[in-house]
Order: sequence, then C-alpha cells, then structure tokens
Amino acid sequence: MLESEVVFDGAVWHVRRDRFRFGNDELVRDYVEHPGAVAVLAVDDDDRVVLITQYRHASGIWFWELPAGLRDVADEPLLDTAKRELAEEADLRASSWDSLIDYFPSTGGSSEHVAIFRASDIESTGETFDRQGEEAELEVHRVPFADVLEACRDGRMRDGLTVTAVLAEHARRTANGHGGR
Repeated sequence: MLESEVVFDGAVWHVRRDRFRFGNDELVRDYVEHPGAVAVLAVDDDDRVVLITQYRHASGIWFWELPAGLRDVADEPLLDTAKRELAEEADLRASSWDSLIDYFPSTGGSSEHVAIFRASDIESTGETFDRQGEEAELEVHRVPFADVLEACRDGRMRDGLTVTAVLAEHARRTANGHGGR
C-alpha cells in the first residue's frame, strides 16, 4: 500500500481511496469501507424461516430479509454478533448454531464481509427489544422454508443476503439428502 485515505466519512461507512502497486503498475481505487455484517437463517421446528420486513431507504423498498446487522461492536466474535442481532430484531434466541456461508457481496466496490449462521431450536427471549429508527417498524414473520425458496427462485425475494442464505441452506439440505428439510 502506497497511500490510503478516507475521502468521505459517513454515518455508517466510509469511502476510502487506496494507491497501491499491482504488478508493474500503480493503481488508485475507491471503495466503501464497511465494518462487515452477520445474518441469521433461523429455522423453527415447523421448518419455517424467521424473516423480517424492513424499510431500506437506499432502495426505497420494504424488503423481506433475515435478521441481520453490522459488526459494530469492537472485537465482538461473529457468532456473538449473530446471537445479538437475532435477539434485537426478532426477540428470539437459539440453542443450535452452525456457520452457513461466508462471503463478500460486492468485491469490486466494498470491503463488506458477511457471515451467515443457521440457527435452530429457537425460542422467545421473553422480552421485546426497544427498536429505533427504521427498525421501529419492522415486523417479524415465520414463513415455510419451501415458500421462501420458491420466492428466491422466482424473484419475489430480492434481498441479496437473504437469497444467498436460502440458496446455501437449500444446497446444504440437498447435499445432506434432506431435500426440503
């Protein structure tokens, strides 16, 4: 790295400009510096996926999506962040956790790294989290996995993180010989 500077300092993320050597060239690239995120594909005993509906201002759309959030607590382990987000957004906890998929959603324009966990054996936390801003109006739903998978396939489910998680879960089930479960 020859030089790196923040050229825009935003409320949640920043735009960074790096100057670096690549082979015999010197390149300059701007990208969104993102803290990373986690998401939770929580599945109940009736094979229903926990989804939330939430307004996303950048798109101007209410999305159906998984409980998810930024890695905005310093040094918090990924799994702890996922547990916190499930409680904060869906008032749920789970006793079974597995890593489902880990990916970078926009490799050319953002440093964002997303870790998605699968949670099962879910139950209420017994509390309702105090939600602010756009989260104040989110709604929690439980939708049969087969219906969510179909919505991903036919384009009704449009949140990239959720589509990625659902297709990864479908691949996991297929590889394990469970097909729909």
